[in-house]
Amino acid sequence: MTTRDRMLGLTVVVLWGLNFLAIRIGLDHFPPFFFVALRFAVIAIPVLIFIPRPAVKTRWLLLYGTGFGILQFAFLFTAMRTGMPTGLASLVLQSSAPFTVVLGAVLLRERLRPVQMAGLAVAVLGMVIIGADRMATATLLPVLLTLAGGLGWAFGNIGARQAGADSPGFNPLHLTLWMSVVPVLPMLALSMAVEGPGTGFRALGAAFSAEGLPALGAVAYIAILATVCGSGLWTYLMSRYPAGTVAPLSLLVPVVGIAAAWAVLDEQPSMFALLGGAVVIAGAFAATTGGGVKKVKEAVEPVRELVPVREPAPA
Repeated sequence: MTTRDRMLGLTVVVLWGLNFLAIRIGLDHFPPFFFVALRFAVIAIPVLIFIPRPAVKTRWLLLYGTGFGILQFAFLFTAMRTGMPTGLASLVLQSSAPFTVVLGAVLLRERLRPVQMAGLAVAVLGMVIIGADRMATATLLPVLLTLAGGLGWAFGNIGARQAGADSPGFNPLHLTLWMSVVPVLPMLALSMAVEGPGTGFRALGAAFSAEGLPALGAVAYIAILATVCGSGLWTYLMSRYPAGTVAPLSLLVPVVGIAAAWAVLDEQPSMFALLGGAVVIAGAFAATTGGGVKKVKEAVEPVRELVPVREPAPA
């Protein structure tokens, strides 16, 4: 990976890590289900007008949008609204990585290598440590909801993967943008049924005031910087390098999320939560990059192209 692309990857990490602060600000004003619908509607409306639909099967687009857009954020936003700390949410959501590996094995018959199984076991151990720490403060439910969000993200990953497998050559960024169309109406209907028919719209009207401007700024950040810019850069990097080279960068997102929540919101995580988070990240890294010698060679190939290799002197 070139220095420029490495900096682009770190830019994505920062954008996605700070995204959790934006979510917290938005949830202080909007009800969670309406907030999900609103954040995707901001993207979906121009996408329907200007972006051509990607040439993928509808069922994979729906699975991607349902898992990534509906399940992930419905559970995550509810968890954060009911007490999940912002920094810890950015960490526990990384459970999507081992969940994706498991779903790939169960649904797609992908073979799990021993190092991946060990990584899954380590990640589960880390989740148990975090859960035990949260049980001590009687707030386990938000952790479980965030784990459900990670599972939803994993189902979305399966949809995106199958879309690519069935329709090679499609535009991945167009798929990401069109995924935003799927959650809008279901989440709006869920908001009206659960949160009240006018609750979200009243919150939206109140957002156009001095007190509500931070919430509108949060929506803009999530939609434009975190989703369009962040996902666009990520798609670019995934198209240029092996997944094993790019994917581990996402494990740095909780570092930014926890640091930002600590600095801005004064959320100081416990030592057990940090320990559990380190264990989860280590396990997720092993589960998602433990592809044996072949993957290791693929991961270092871009580096080998940039570093001159000195031939041994003739004997």
